[in-house]
Amino acid sequence: MTISVGDKIPEATVVRATDSGPEKTTTSDFFARRTVALFAVPGAYTPTCSAKHLPGFVEKADELKAKGVDEIACTSVNDAFVLGAWNKATGSEDITMLADGNADFAEAIGLTADMGGYGMGKRSQRYSMLVEDGVVKQLNVEQPGDFSVSSAEHMLGQLS
Repeated sequence: MTISVGDKIPEATVVRATDSGPEKTTTSDFFARRTVALFAVPGAYTPTCSAKHLPGFVEKADELKAKGVDEIACTSVNDAFVLGAWNKATGSEDITMLADGNADFAEAIGLTADMGGYGMGKRSQRYSMLVEDGVVKQLNVEQPGDFSVSSAEHMLGQLS
């Protein structure tokens, strides 16, 4: 079952990419008592993710925070080392990278994608969501191959 607006984020362990190395956290701890703009990409260093999705949230970080977002996070079915390197290469300190290496979080929210045809295996669908104190307030899931409703610009419009 896919997560919906109004649902509580299910419990899962994710790994935060930090300068001092991988740091495990639970979704209940990460999303508690604040507003998080979360976006998910199928993979670090992939074309749309690197050229549009991450850069859009980097560019709009100050505007999102001005609208009440406490933290902006990106999740992907990659390991924390890959996400940390990708963020350093193309991202920003404004973006927290949350590795979902085994797709546990993607499965828990019902947003996995089979990308085995591309040699990528099980991944996350592309989406964005606004989460307030662990509850989904906005959910924007892309159709396969699309990039529009999960963008930072779209989320900004939802916050206006």
